[in-house]
Amino acid sequence: MSTLQTINDIPVLMCEAEGETIAGEREALDCIGDASYQGAHWVVIPVARFDEAFFRLSSRVAGEIIQKFAQYRVGLVVLGDVSRHTADSAALRDFVRECNRGRQTWFLADAEELRERLTGATA
Repeated sequence: MSTLQTINDIPVLMCEAEGETIAGEREALDCIGDASYQGAHWVVIPVARFDEAFFRLSSRVAGEIIQKFAQYRVGLVVLGDVSRHTADSAALRDFVRECNRGRQTWFLADAEELRERLTGATA
């Protein structure tokens, strides 16, 4: 289940914490299709919805998912605490940091941080 919200005049599809596990391209394309249908520019997916393989860069799952979002020009926000995953992986910490420097994929702690980023995105 997901709901369309407008944050700082930007349409954002907010996915619920409960729902299908995002494990690969198929689920990513489902989210992208839903976002496109509803006119969203960003999709916000809680950390809990991602398969554990997403957080193991060697699996390439994160890259495949993020590439699909970029290909369809829909922003992706991974919302929630990823510290459990980054604590054991310097590569993942670096990946999260690099993503957060860009304008396509963000790893954000909470909805307030999302509001702040989207306010800055239109400035």
